[in-house]
Amino acid sequence: MRKKFDITTDQPVTASEALSQASGLSRQRIKDAMNKGACWWVVKGKQVRLRRATKELKAGTRLQLYYDENVLVRKPEAATLVADNNRYSVWFKPHGLLAQGSQWGDHCSLLRCVELKLKRPCHLVHRLDADAAGLMLIAHDPKAAGALSQCFAGRTMTKHYLASVSGVINTQDQLIDTPVDGKAAISRVYTLRINEADKTSLLQVIIETGRKHQIRKHLESIGHPIVGDRLYGKPARVPLQLLAVSLEFDCPLSRQRVILQLPEPLHNLAPA
Repeated sequence: MRKKFDITTDQPVTASEALSQASGLSRQRIKDAMNKGACWWVVKGKQVRLRRATKELKAGTRLQLYYDENVLVRKPEAATLVADNNRYSVWFKPHGLLAQGSQWGDHCSLLRCVELKLKRPCHLVHRLDADAAGLMLIAHDPKAAGALSQCFAGRTMTKHYLASVSGVINTQDQLIDTPVDGKAAISRVYTLRINEADKTSLLQVIIETGRKHQIRKHLESIGHPIVGDRLYGKPARVPLQLLAVSLEFDCPLSRQRVILQLPEPLHNLAPA
């Protein structure tokens, strides 16, 4: 079942009661959906998630419920805290975990997982494909989020990835500058290891821009799609073999050079 419910209360009532009456869903299902971020209302002119099923609502309150059973039954793999720097924290995002949620829920997102674990405000700084895994930063106040986001937008953040690709490629500092979605995009590729038996190669990729699916599109464009890439290559028994392993930048908060490395135990790419 996937359906949007848009209601306006005509009398004082609890959120779960109003939504149950309008949708025909049990209050337990409503409570579960609200807890997972599928219910929205407007507070001070801004649309935000309403999670508390027992919230007493005034007459004339508008609620929107985005109910999708397939989304709500998903169970996210846990993220791993790599470092806590107070105003921002560093996390390992596993394959399949979203950076942030959608209208239909946020329980399978890194942002929500961090909120629940650290009990602090959380702000998204940058994105990483849901299919990919690796390092991500989460800010804990708006100013930190803005400052760190500018490091990514201003191309002052050095980003290193590992990618296991189909085919044998032996190259050092190969520049790929094919535009992505009509925008400039620059990737540099280095071969780390070749697996002749499986006809795969392990690459280090450094990107100077951050276009959507940039690495995936660039590697496919040179005939070496990433193993497990269901969009630009072929599905495999393993998830997308793309891993964000390091970030290096001049921190606008501490005014110091920061080098973040993914711990070796979290280097979970299939062997190449």
